[in-house]
Amino acid sequence: MSTPQPPAAPAGDTATVSSDVRLADFTTLRIGGPADRLVEVTTEPDLIDAIREADAAAQPVLLLSGGSNVVIGDEGFRGTVIKIATRGIRVDADACSGAMIHVAAGEDWDVVVQRAIAEEWVGLESMSGIPGLTGSTPVQNVGAYGHEVAETIASVRVWDRIDNAVRTIFAADCGFTYRNSRFKADPSRYAVLEVAFQLPLGDLSAPIGYAELARVLGVEPGSRAPMTEVREAVLGLRRSKGMVLDEADHDTWSAGSFFTNPLLDTAAEVPAGALQWPQPDGRVKTSAAWLIEHAGVAKGYAIGNAAVSSKHTLALTNRGNATAKELLALATHVRTQVHQAFNITLINEPVLVNCSL
Repeated sequence: MSTPQPPAAPAGDTATVSSDVRLADFTTLRIGGPADRLVEVTTEPDLIDAIREADAAAQPVLLLSGGSNVVIGDEGFRGTVIKIATRGIRVDADACSGAMIHVAAGEDWDVVVQRAIAEEWVGLESMSGIPGLTGSTPVQNVGAYGHEVAETIASVRVWDRIDNAVRTIFAADCGFTYRNSRFKADPSRYAVLEVAFQLPLGDLSAPIGYAELARVLGVEPGSRAPMTEVREAVLGLRRSKGMVLDEADHDTWSAGSFFTNPLLDTAAEVPAGALQWPQPDGRVKTSAAWLIEHAGVAKGYAIGNAAVSSKHTLALTNRGNATAKELLALATHVRTQVHQAFNITLINEPVLVNCSL
């Protein structure tokens, strides 16, 4: 579904334009060189206009959301960075169909989760405490503790930079897989404008799908619990792993899990003793954290000012003044150790901008 748009126009009056901006200040890793030009947009028309203006001038474009899943190189970004700060939540709810909530891309994700719990909209509670903005959630198919947003997304409204039009893409066409989507697969084409979630009503959570969370809650896997209790349990688990942002805690100066859990073709490829989760397509998922720990990479291992978190081996952190070069050297070391030990190649989860592994 698409709607033709008028010719491109300069960034609107509500957009803020800056030059030579330090991008480290816009990421949770606090790493990244300067951008030639940064446009902060607070309305959807300004977001579209900023993209079209840059595209018309053949400038490279970086769409920057919450900065929680990105590593920006020390050279920065030569082009236009568009910082998304759009706001707005529209709700249509009734007892029969549940709640359909339309959330602007720039809404803080955890604020959305908190409102869902307060309004008794079920399905987002296990994703409490995840940093970033709502528009990024379908791109990465964000998930945690047994659930992912693909389970609740009804549609995603995007600006299609190829068709020069606003399009609504329904969930079945989003290409959702583990930590992936059509939006991530084709990042130069789609800019997320709004995400629609279809959520049932109630005060009990979606079925608890993660053994560790079930143990903390004192329930059996597959059962339900009060959503407020699920949120507190999830936040507690995330804090214990340094996965809730805290200015004073350098273990949280990260991009969250740096590597995805590997998907292997058969159970025979899973190392002895490693955790494993059978997948619907016949493959088996195993634990990247287990692989890292058993490959001999210790918590706290550092290269320069970049270090493996002291709380969780999946997080690579900035101890205060790290560079992208140091962080990527650390990531390369971790990946090499795992490959040498288990012949499994870890895949980075954060998007790498003007840098590579």
